[in-house]
Amino acid sequence: MAAESPLATNEREAPICEEQCIHLETVVRLRPELRRLEGAAELFKALSDETRLKVIYALSRSELCVCDVAAVLGSSQATASYHLRLLHHLGLAKYRKDGKMVYYRLADPDLATVVANALRHTESARRR
Repeated sequence: MAAESPLATNEREAPICEEQCIHLETVVRLRPELRRLEGAAELFKALSDETRLKVIYALSRSELCVCDVAAVLGSSQATASYHLRLLHHLGLAKYRKDGKMVYYRLADPDLATVVANALRHTESARRR
């Protein structure tokens, strides 16, 4: 029997306010800040694919050629190339050519921090 997802359990049990009370000052302050999130969902969509997440993690550790990425993933070069191309198109990875070789790296080192924090969070949640 499969264990029930913690999210599903928490959604059913999440308490809600028993009376309507909007804290206008807080809402007015936060609403404009939410505009900063526009476009961020694309990053999280890219990270939500396990293969791309693995590629991003590997690139956070080292610059890699397409052959290396395929070997690390245990996949074909076509699969590695597909994910690398998508990450490049999203602006998350950059590449450089060296003769016949193509090497990829993260476009923004802060992305490595995002992945490291997600990994830390996941490992911490497993220990609970």
